[in-house]
Amino acid sequence: MVPQQASIVSKLFEHPFDLVKVRLQSQPLDRPLRFKGPLDCMIQTFKGEGLRGLWRGVSMPVGGAMAENATLFVVYNQSQSLLRHYFPHPVHDDPTQSAPLSIPQIATAAAIAGSAASFVLTPVELVKCKMQVQNIVAADALLASGSSPTTIPSNQKPPGPVAITRTILKESGIKGLWLGQTGTFLRETGGSAAWFTTFEVLSTFFAQRRTNRGETSQVNPGGGPVTKGDLAAWELMLSGASAGVVYNCVLFPADCIKSTIQTEDELRGTALKPGEKRRGFLQVGKDIYRARGIKGLYSGCGLTALRAAPSSALIFYIYSRLESIFG
Repeated sequence: MVPQQASIVSKLFEHPFDLVKVRLQSQPLDRPLRFKGPLDCMIQTFKGEGLRGLWRGVSMPVGGAMAENATLFVVYNQSQSLLRHYFPHPVHDDPTQSAPLSIPQIATAAAIAGSAASFVLTPVELVKCKMQVQNIVAADALLASGSSPTTIPSNQKPPGPVAITRTILKESGIKGLWLGQTGTFLRETGGSAAWFTTFEVLSTFFAQRRTNRGETSQVNPGGGPVTKGDLAAWELMLSGASAGVVYNCVLFPADCIKSTIQTEDELRGTALKPGEKRRGFLQVGKDIYRARGIKGLYSGCGLTALRAAPSSALIFYIYSRLESIFG
């Protein structure tokens, strides 16, 4: 199991980049772009909200990190066990070692884990995204009233996660917490398959390269081929970093559409009227594409991939080390 401390540290490190990504993704389609790009968004946020503004909404992903990783890695390991049971490796003769899985089997186990984790993540990300755009809404209100939108007055404190959750439950019921679930489900199912598979492919490549050079395992008492537990830190972290980049790029448009759906009410200034139907996942995607082209569906992708690399490297490094120790 990935240590929760590693997950929390990675969330704290990633959050300013995540905030910029969400704000870039959530810019209303019927208005001129507020931000020219990631750097401009970060500068405007810092000038208007200070350093703390870059961590607006961080309590939600930090709080949800434990549930997210517990679900992801537990379901991933259990899915692997089920696949080994129902599809045993025909040439596996060592009962002391787990049977190896094929790449399609790894991808399947990871996709199952990602789909399960999506149901934990959606409520967390919904509240987080709403918090991340609150000050933009407040600045627009000040501008409309003729005041300077540069700095939000300290006495106009936006609602916190508990208040936002209560509002969602009051207006939409319990199902309202899963607004944007389609986007999260697609991102996590495909993204997790790509995440774990990329790591396994690269780490296996490094292990096989060492075996081909004549090295033997130092962590297994009987020696044998080099395993992930024998790899150097840089090999594990490079594999993990690459996995993080692939995870974020493979289905990024789904995440972009999800963020737009989850922040739409705040940014347009009104909630749905009675009987009014919310735009669906595909309709939002079409609207973004029509307004801003394919570039709009990948808004913030480069920054997201950049921030994912070090945190994913850390998670997989610790996970692999613990896996080699405890099995």
